[in-house]
This record gives sequence, C-alpha cells and structure tokens, in this order.
Amino acid sequence: MKIFAAMLATESNTASPILTGEQSFEEVGLYFGDATEHEPKLFAVTLAAWRQRAEAIGAEWCESVSAMAQPGGPTVHGFYTRLRDRIVSDLEAAGPVDMVLLCLHGAMVSTKCLDCEGDLLERVRQVVGPEVPIGVELDLHTHLSQAMLDNATVMVFFKEYPHVDIAERAEEVFDITLAAARGEVRPVMSTYDCRMINRFPTSREPMRSFVDRMSALEGQGGVLSVSFIHGFAFGNVPEVGARMLVVSDNDAEGGAALAAKLGRELWDMRFTACSSFVGMDEALDQAVAASEGPVVLADSSDNAGSGGPSDTTFVLRRILERGIGDVVSGFYWDPIAVRFCQEAGEGERIPLRFGGKACRDSGEPIDLDVEIRKILPVARQSLGDTVVDMGASVWVSHGDIDLVLNSVRTQVLSPEGFSQFGIDLAARKLVVVKSIQHFHAGFAPIARQIIYSTPPGPTVSDFTIPRYGARTTPYWPLTEDPFTEG
Repeated sequence: MKIFAAMLATESNTASPILTGEQSFEEVGLYFGDATEHEPKLFAVTLAAWRQRAEAIGAEWCESVSAMAQPGGPTVHGFYTRLRDRIVSDLEAAGPVDMVLLCLHGAMVSTKCLDCEGDLLERVRQVVGPEVPIGVELDLHTHLSQAMLDNATVMVFFKEYPHVDIAERAEEVFDITLAAARGEVRPVMSTYDCRMINRFPTSREPMRSFVDRMSALEGQGGVLSVSFIHGFAFGNVPEVGARMLVVSDNDAEGGAALAAKLGRELWDMRFTACSSFVGMDEALDQAVAASEGPVVLADSSDNAGSGGPSDTTFVLRRILERGIGDVVSGFYWDPIAVRFCQEAGEGERIPLRFGGKACRDSGEPIDLDVEIRKILPVARQSLGDTVVDMGASVWVSHGDIDLVLNSVRTQVLSPEGFSQFGIDLAARKLVVVKSIQHFHAGFAPIARQIIYSTPPGPTVSDFTIPRYGARTTPYWPLTEDPFTEG
C-alpha cells in the first residue's frame, strides 16, 4: 500500500490587513517532503501521527508539502498556487497511490480564491481518479463548501475548542480512510446548515456534553464520524456559518437524518451554547472587584488566532488611566520594540513605544518607561501536544505592570508563555491575555475567574454586525429565525 500525505493550513480573516505570504508560513513551518523529520508544530502533529501509522502497517509513505501559517489576512494567491501545484505535482510523481491524506484548515482564502481547500481537493481528485479515498482532517472553524464535499471521501473535524484533540482526530481520519481503501466501508457525508454564526466553546456546558454525545454516537448504527463545524466568523465567504457533518457507512438517508437532528438540537440551545462577552470597562470592574486573583481577562477583540494583529492598546491604556495595578498582559506583537529591548539588554531601563502599529483598529501606540526583565531569543508555548513559537520575546515591567512582547505573532495559548520568563501568574491579581478561547485549557486550572471582554479591536465578537455579504441565506443572530425567512 502507498499512502500520500500533505498539509496546507492557515485561517483567513478576509478583513485583516495582514497579508499571509511565504514568510508567514516559514515562521510556523514550511517543509517540502521532510516535515516529519523535524519537531512537529501545531497541525504538523497530524503528519507525524499518519507517518507512524503508515509505517506500522508496512505502507510506503509519500510525504509532500507541510505548510502552516498563523491566522491572518488572505494568502497571497501566487504563493498559494505555488504550494498547491507542488502538492499536485508530488502526487503525480508518486504514481498510483492507494489513499491520500490531507491536513487542511478549512477557512483558507487567497487574494483570488475564496475556497482554497475546495480548489486543492478538486485538483487532487483529478489526479487520483474517483476510486482512491481522500481523507481530510480540518479545523472546526471551516467554511464547508460543496467542492470539499464533492471531492473528499471523508472529512473529520476537530471536536474541541480549544483544539486539544488534533492528534486524536488524525487517528480517526487514518482509520476511516484506510478502511475505505481496503473496501471495508463506503463513507458517505451528510450535512445540515445550522444557520448560525457565533462561537461555541466546548470547555463548558452545554457544548461539553454535546461533544461527548457526538463521540458516543460514533461506531453505532453505521455512524463512522460526527463533527460539529463551528465555521470561521471572520471570513466573508458564501459558506460561512455552523454546520453538522455525519459520515456514515453508505447510509445517506440515516446520516442526513442524524445531522438534521443534531443541528436542530444546537439551534434549540443557541442562547446557552454561544460565547458571552462583556464590555471593556465592565470586565475591568469585575476584575478589580474580585476578592482574589488571578483573574484572567480575555481581550477577545485582538486575537491573533482570528487574524488580529495582537498589537491593540485599548485595554492596557484603560488599565493605566484607571491606575489598576498588579497586572500581567500579553502578547504584544511588536518586532521593533523587541529589537530595541534586545539592543539595550536585560536590566536596563528605557523609554519604550510599542503597539498600535498594524492597522487603524490597533489604537495608538503606548509610551512607557520600562525595565527590561528578561530576553528570550526563542520563546515558545504549547497547545495540547503541539508546540508554538513566539520568536524573540521580552518581559518588561512598568511599576507593577508586567508585559510580554513577541516578534512572531501568536495568540496566548498557555501559561508557559509567561512562566518561561519567570513570571508567577498565580501570585498576580489580573492577567490580560490576547486570545478568545484557546487560552482556556491552560489557564482554567490557575484562574479564580475568567472574563471574556470585547474591547475595541479588529476581531470584535459581535455577530449582529451585517458583515457577511457573501452569504446568501439568513443566519442567526442577525436574523431572529433564519429558518422561516429564507
């Protein structure tokens, strides 16, 4: 048996000014056939798991491109086509293969293509023909297009948000695709449009129990896989929005019925399943009023994981104006400020201007006299079993306010993003993290309280704003009942 595998993944905020090009992919991981010989980062754990499984069954492993970039604006089309065409040419060169495994994001947009995953899958299908199974692992923040459904054999999506189950879903994709290649199953995918655009954290009820029930259904009555696709709320494409996907063993009718049943359950619990946010000042009021810390405040409107610049200054400026102390905050993406700190060195005190650079929604820069406490040439953090680089990063202090600045844009994922500098989060009153949800798994064990706030910024979680002109069907919450209005 010969198995071909590749990865091409980034999440595209169609309104973000930060174009995603070659350098963006190189910062996270860009390899041409040898990614599994290096330490796996983020989605690359999928390729590593697939290779291990392929070798365990004695299959020939054919590895192509492995490319991932942090969420940002649309990918430069010429660079996307370069990666796409390399995957296709590698597949052609591999000769007949028995199965194809692809790790994709699902919300990748280029400057000239709204559905990069569908485009790639169409070309892969043209090469291998109608019979070779194509298995795909995707982020749950996907725009599920018809081209994806028409050309993949099976798609499996992360179940968890935060995404702590990447490796588990990779195993699931491998198992189903291998069974299809051996003729043991005939996967059929059935979908249901939930007609919702929102955020659905699985770290709390009722989504926690819903995900557990999804998993319990798998392996029963011909159900191979169940996925809830949350959709990516910052992508203005026709397919934006939440959907259910059921993969059955040759039971289209049963799969469609189950997808519709689960989708209607989600609709019924929409008011409790979705994320809730409070304004910036209310969030700070709650934090100040807390009897003990740490209180973790999520600056959700500047989330690098949604394509935000991670350099807004609104929350920090308000903290300074109000005289709030005992604060830790990060990460502020500012390679120039990091460079200034590196040049000065640890222990020095310097006037530092940082933040407020990337776009008009970033706010104004902050000017502070800071002490440079710690410089790390390469800082890192983790999400589940994956590793994420922060690049050269610094810890600076202004009185009892501690800030982490980094040179490689990334959201806050885990406490080690701060603890690696020597910052003791457990001893602090307020911790402000630039993230929406992925921080939760790591911070929940140490937080006395978690507050989700919506300051100004480029990734404000207000889904009543009519910003999805590419979608032609109604959706909640912009429409109270989208099922009766179109």
